[in-house]
Amino acid sequence: MINPLTKHSEFPQKRPVVLAILDGVGLAPPSEKNAVQLAKTPTLDHLFQGPLFRTLKAHGTAVGMPTDDDMGNSEVGHNALGAGRVFAQGASLVSQAVESKAVFHTDLWRQLTGRVITNQSTFHLIGLLSDGNVHSHKNHLKAMLDELSRDHVQKVRIHILLDGRDVPARSAMGYVDELDDWLNQINQSSQRDYQIASGGGRMLVSMDRYGAEWDMVERGWQTHVLGEGPRFPSAQAAIASAYEDPDLIDQYIPAFVIEDGDEPMGAVNDGDSVVLFNFRGDRAIELSQAFDNDEFIHFDRKRRPDVLYAGMMQYDGDLHIPKNYLVSPPKIDGSVAEYMCASGIKTLAISETQKYGHVTFFWNGNKSGKVADALEDYVEIPSDTIPFNQAPAMKAQEITDYVCQVITNYDFIRINYPNGDMVGHTGDLHAVIESMEAVDVSIAQLADAVKDAGGILVVLADHGNADDMTKTAHTLNPVPFVIVDEDANYRLANLDTPGLANVAATLCNLLGFDAPNHYDDSLIQLS
Repeated sequence: MINPLTKHSEFPQKRPVVLAILDGVGLAPPSEKNAVQLAKTPTLDHLFQGPLFRTLKAHGTAVGMPTDDDMGNSEVGHNALGAGRVFAQGASLVSQAVESKAVFHTDLWRQLTGRVITNQSTFHLIGLLSDGNVHSHKNHLKAMLDELSRDHVQKVRIHILLDGRDVPARSAMGYVDELDDWLNQINQSSQRDYQIASGGGRMLVSMDRYGAEWDMVERGWQTHVLGEGPRFPSAQAAIASAYEDPDLIDQYIPAFVIEDGDEPMGAVNDGDSVVLFNFRGDRAIELSQAFDNDEFIHFDRKRRPDVLYAGMMQYDGDLHIPKNYLVSPPKIDGSVAEYMCASGIKTLAISETQKYGHVTFFWNGNKSGKVADALEDYVEIPSDTIPFNQAPAMKAQEITDYVCQVITNYDFIRINYPNGDMVGHTGDLHAVIESMEAVDVSIAQLADAVKDAGGILVVLADHGNADDMTKTAHTLNPVPFVIVDEDANYRLANLDTPGLANVAATLCNLLGFDAPNHYDDSLIQLS
């Protein structure tokens, strides 16, 4: 039971408090590849010179990742923002379970392996072949392959999704060569039959999110499950063919099927077991639904093999997706949304499709649906379905127009502008600069609307990306945080290395409440 927040005796109750999250906008020294610095952003430049500006840590242990060498991402960032404290995240939980071998001592793992041994069938592993540690990690895959061999599983097929987003843009060949070495060692030492069966780039195959492009999932189903698609003798041959286009990067490599004579190397059949080894939820939910759901309307599956399917984690705890999973996700309770609803705060959460789930599902502690229907409005602006560098403004203007029209109807508004992250992942420097400039225009309009409404504007980012276009991955750089409040009777608190988890307590104070005692400290204190 969440109790209402206690009103603070001195913090003013100015409304609305508007939180604008600039997704993927870190702060780094100027360089020829720093799109945040290269863009003409007079509004942000001015705000970041304000008296209530500071930087926050948005990666590593500050957001629940295993080490400070691990990048932050939108999922863990919004978890920390909404939870008010740090929880061990998917990467940490899975790494702990794999390293301790606890994941291999579960009833589910025994069922998965026992099924294929009894049926003399195939164990399939699907996932992102990467060490970006955002959606997956190659070391988890290697540990699973080694354990499968020790468990006397004879036949394994791996369906690889190529990254080029959280790792260098054209690095797929190195990852595939390394995987082939692992497989050859297992095959030669144990007389197993472990092979790569299919694959494709993560932004074309399987890893859609929020229902934006079910065609991606259908393409993955055809490729991994049905074994239908362009045939190649090896994954290396498929990548080499794609690289004939000098501008193509790994995340857009077309789907491919490895051939075994006249047949696909590893179509999924009755009696098989399938594990999706990605740990992050947003781009794993839809493929899981395709395997799990009896009633399925999003595309024609043609055939649905009788398999035992499991995710590395449960990607949506409220909707129980998937039904079977190997590692339990973090249990996040007492989100700031719950406290706001208990305190009667009228809230709007808004973004476009690509980040809609982040200001709702992830903000709410990996929970679907609203906390309180009567107090919350969730608005999704449909995203474009073209490459984001072709329309780098994305839906920033549409989001801003909507908020400006309804701003006086709410006590608290949270917004995500996806541009810095989604366009940043394309690696197109000029497009990222354009995207930042579009966001700056929106922030200018938003700031005027908040001022006219007599409210407070908070601008921050959830992780870096656009600040370093030498790569398409997130960065380890700090992110901006600024409060715009001309009547502030408070100042920034003197905290050591504050991070995103300190924001929830700050929002409570700005709304005129004491923060929950168990939250990380507020970023502000009374003057």
